[in-house]
Amino acid sequence: MSELAGIENHPLAQHYPCRVPVWWARHGSVEKDSELNGVSGRLVTLRIAKNFKRYERWLAKILRAPKELRKPLDRMNSVLWELCDGSRTFDEICNEMNHLFKEEIAPVIARTAVALAQFQQHNILLILEEPLSGRWSVGPGTIPDHQELSDLGEEHPYDVELLVGEHA
Repeated sequence: MSELAGIENHPLAQHYPCRVPVWWARHGSVEKDSELNGVSGRLVTLRIAKNFKRYERWLAKILRAPKELRKPLDRMNSVLWELCDGSRTFDEICNEMNHLFKEEIAPVIARTAVALAQFQQHNILLILEEPLSGRWSVGPGTIPDHQELSDLGEEHPYDVELLVGEHA
């Protein structure tokens, strides 16, 4: 049974938020320590290739614009990102966010739903009606087939190793 009053009536309660294939990695020290598998509590950064149109590509080349977007997430969104592996329901995610952040995230149901909606607007998250069960890779450090990202080189701060109990 859920600890959060009213969550059972939320439209997402028994749905499974899931990351889409996107390169991401952990970095820094542990911000919030969760006991759940696949949740480190470290900060997360996403890398997304920019899709330029012909004119934009020409302009970007002249201006030497970066070919990718690096999106560092704050500590709450980093934990939320790690929780959204397609194996946990919205109900379970809200309960863990409430456990870790307490009044800092109140009202947890509304704030978690808004954060998930923002991830959806950026096309980096889906809401599934059933668990992901390995249909695609949601692990760190994987470049999706449809993207080209530059090599990071040797001296980068990103950790792309799988955690115990985490699936690629």
